[in-house]
Amino acid sequence: MNNVLDHIEDILLMGAGPSLVTPEVYSALSRNTLGHLDPYLLTIDDEVKALLRRIMNTNNDFTIPISGTGSAGMEACFVNLVEPGDRVLVLINGFFGMRMHEVASRLGARVDTLEFPWGTPVVVEEVEKQIRRESYKMVAVVHGETSTGARNPVAEIGSLLKGSDTLYIVDTVTTLGGIKCAMDEWNCDALYSCTQKCLSCPPGLSPFSFSEKAMTTVKTRKTKVPNWYLDVGLLDDYWGSKRIYHHTVPANMIYGLCQALLLFFGEGPEKVYERHMQAHLALVAGLEEMGLEMFVEKPYRLPTLNVVSVPAGIDEAAVRRRLRKEFKIEISGSLGSLAGKTWRIGMLGHTARVENVARLLNTLRKVL
Repeated sequence: MNNVLDHIEDILLMGAGPSLVTPEVYSALSRNTLGHLDPYLLTIDDEVKALLRRIMNTNNDFTIPISGTGSAGMEACFVNLVEPGDRVLVLINGFFGMRMHEVASRLGARVDTLEFPWGTPVVVEEVEKQIRRESYKMVAVVHGETSTGARNPVAEIGSLLKGSDTLYIVDTVTTLGGIKCAMDEWNCDALYSCTQKCLSCPPGLSPFSFSEKAMTTVKTRKTKVPNWYLDVGLLDDYWGSKRIYHHTVPANMIYGLCQALLLFFGEGPEKVYERHMQAHLALVAGLEEMGLEMFVEKPYRLPTLNVVSVPAGIDEAAVRRRLRKEFKIEISGSLGSLAGKTWRIGMLGHTARVENVARLLNTLRKVL
């Protein structure tokens, strides 16, 4: 029988995610599967929780990998914290801010938005004016907008909310592991990410943390959390001291995440962040030499996700298809209003290396 798995190609993943996976993580994924209540898996669970606290720079007790991709982390934030009629402010400057708005609206929240042009950051002064005008149960923002490559001033927004009752939700899907994330310093109450970008692990888990204030909000809800699978009260029964069955956690994915985090700290956080920055700078310099323009202005660019304007007369999808078919390189097209107008090039995790940048640049020169 022909096995379709025999024909999987070795692709240089330089899109918006997933990123390249290290051999050590692949090896970890292949280890013997343990039951979800096996005592040794619970030991590994505890190690992963401790490592996630370190990389997020938080002391939050409820810090776990949600079983699901980053979108599950987003959904878990809102489904646990929002009740019908709650006032929510979502700061939007790209596709994933729009998704936050969609999720909160489906839960019956009264959602206000502040919207900014795609490719520009959220303006802190506008946020300050809005939260002075209105009182909100929560404010939500994306740290690194995956759709545009823009970095938002999450620390400054968090400082506006310090000492208030307002909950602060931050999406770090494209930044955790590639840029320093400091949950407690940001006054952040709910943070989520994913495994397949800067952590260089396959997709399947969402690193996730709730502050004590967020957990108290869940415990004092007037209504039951409407999603059983993502109910943090039930998840805490498994991940906390009780160790009560909730669902069958993906043991091998937890091994992979554990190994990825050990590699991160083995290399050293500052060295990892510098590697991402140097790869980003090399990419930008090479693209600009070719006459290509970055979509985001210099001070606001993400080093982890680089968005490039497509030159006039170029079929952006045709370029991506040729890169993939002939040269075994993947880059991403864009989303929403930018579809067909920009390319997204990831400097994510294990992918963020100057030798990968050189290969892509040399290939683009041939294709363009």
